[in-house]
Amino acid sequence: MAINWFPGHMNKARREIAKAMGQVNLVIEVLDARLPHSSENPLVVGLRKDTPCIKILNKKDLADPNVTGQWINWFNAQPGTVAVAHERLQPKATKRILGLGRKLMPADRNASKPIVAMILGVPNVGKSTIINTLTGRTLAKTGNIPAVTRRQQRIEIKGGYILMDTPGFLWPRLDPPECGLRLAMMGSIPDNVVVYEELAVFAAQTLMAHYPHLVLERYKLKEMPETPELLIEKIGEKRGCMRKGGIVDMQKASEVLVKELRSGKLGQVSLERPGRPASEI
Repeated sequence: MAINWFPGHMNKARREIAKAMGQVNLVIEVLDARLPHSSENPLVVGLRKDTPCIKILNKKDLADPNVTGQWINWFNAQPGTVAVAHERLQPKATKRILGLGRKLMPADRNASKPIVAMILGVPNVGKSTIINTLTGRTLAKTGNIPAVTRRQQRIEIKGGYILMDTPGFLWPRLDPPECGLRLAMMGSIPDNVVVYEELAVFAAQTLMAHYPHLVLERYKLKEMPETPELLIEKIGEKRGCMRKGGIVDMQKASEVLVKELRSGKLGQVSLERPGRPASEI
């Protein structure tokens, strides 16, 4: 199943970002720590060019800490880039980001001159929560659905910063298809454009390959079923997702698996590892 979601307001956001980038001294890109590759918008590289960048691997408390450490090293090896792992709802850690931005500025830059920082991120990655923490005010709408922020805004904050908030935007073609599936699993794409049963099969494949112990523990299984479909069926039986005649409702069972993975109820899970093909499971 190939997933592509690029509504008109995202194309508008891309144009506005490109237009404003000439005024920007620092790019802050918020990624999902569970899928840093798929949540890293490839358009941002072309837009920011050589502008210094902070990569925030947000929701680190939901990701595999060993894999997150590998990603931090991966991004820090890139020129002009500093990467930090960030836990949700940690105000002190969030505000340290401003200090990192100052260190990325040229040595001869006037310290009294405000830093214009643009904050970017795909939908539902936690960007708005970080903005509200940095500003100390509820300026950006937050929610568990994609594309809550629809317009660009410019905010002056303490510490000599002007923060430019932008709508979350994807790119026109999510390629390879696994990229779109991972974004959908983590809620960056609306549920009404995905098929839960196909999404759950992909999720089950990933979990069976990398985190079988978490699956067995969560669903109280004695052994791993042979196929993803059989795993989803077992989950349906354990969660009471049954139809008349003792048949498992695969739609409901699929929703259970995807939503429990998304919320972190399965445990700390990373869906991608650095240096491997994006399509690899």
